Amino acid sequence: MTFTFTTLAEIVRHQAATQPARIALTFADRDTSYGALDRRSNQVANGLITAGLGPQSRVAFLDKNHDSFFEIWFGAAKANAVLVPVNWRLAPQEIAFVVNDAEAEILFVGAEFLDTVAAIRDQLTSVRKIVVIDRDYAAWRHRQSAADPNLPTVGDDVCVQLYTSGTTGRPKGAQLTNTNLLTELSLLDTMGNWAQWKNSDVSLVVMPFFHIAGSAYGMKGLFSGARNILLREVAPQQILHAIGEYRITKACFVPAVILFLMQCPGIHDADLSSLQSIIYGASPIPADLLRSALEVFKCKFAQVYGLTETTAAITCLPPEEHADPSSERLLSCGRPRRRKHAAAPGG
Repeated sequence: MTFTFTTLAEIVRHQAATQPARIALTFADRDTSYGALDRRSNQVANGLITAGLGPQSRVAFLDKNHDSFFEIWFGAAKANAVLVPVNWRLAPQEIAFVVNDAEAEILFVGAEFLDTVAAIRDQLTSVRKIVVIDRDYAAWRHRQSAADPNLPTVGDDVCVQLYTSGTTGRPKGAQLTNTNLLTELSLLDTMGNWAQWKNSDVSLVVMPFFHIAGSAYGMKGLFSGARNILLREVAPQQILHAIGEYRITKACFVPAVILFLMQCPGIHDADLSSLQSIIYGASPIPADLLRSALEVFKCKFAQVYGLTETTAAITCLPPEEHADPSSERLLSCGRPRRRKHAAAPGG
């Protein structure tokens, strides 16, 4: 039987109902099962509701990659609130602009960025509550009810607001609905056998969550019921170690990260044998780098092209187009992807 998702919240509800003990997230030697992820997201949702957030209110997240991100995202979805991941690389004044532009009422912030928030606190006009992830978050969450609030949400409700890079002006908030995101998550499975995800997969999630290549890709693993290994930031040695230690089967990198990995001492001695596919994109990749990576990683490569506003990839250059490393086809961004309903694989 196939289970069709209509909202983001249904992903974690479904996985908790069908495989509650399976590990959903691994971060800093800490494992979170799908059952625990569902329960904790209920607590987050109830905490947001108790704090007075109404439907479609904004909740900001300012931190590097952290397993609380998905608890908060699913919790926001269950409260019919909208998550706003903030680019932690921005200057303090730019961070203030994003938080104010989104009209975020609650700000979850990592301890690493407390000084940044302190410097702009009097400028955050909409923020009513700040929760420090590494200090207050667990206790705040624990005080909330673990019952699912079951608030009504629909496909057209916005579930995440991601900000563009703002290269020609100030960043713009791209509002993505449940349907936008679920359509993106279901599309990958339609592109051939190489793209089929199973709950036995182990996905490496390393791109930053404020970027759609990090947040949407991370959600893809949860959508598929897979185990997701989260790294706090791009660290080539840690990436290579994680691939071998956790037997990673799927990964997503930008070309710059592939270059860092190829230049990393020990790359030729690393155990990369578990890798089945690497998705890359977000910028062009030099042909020589791609040829070298194909030889070293010895797995299937697929290029994707898209925008934040298009909910990530709208074209794909599949592995078969990478068969000839000298082919000019590698300079292409591929063919358009086609829409499919958001059904959970094997649900």
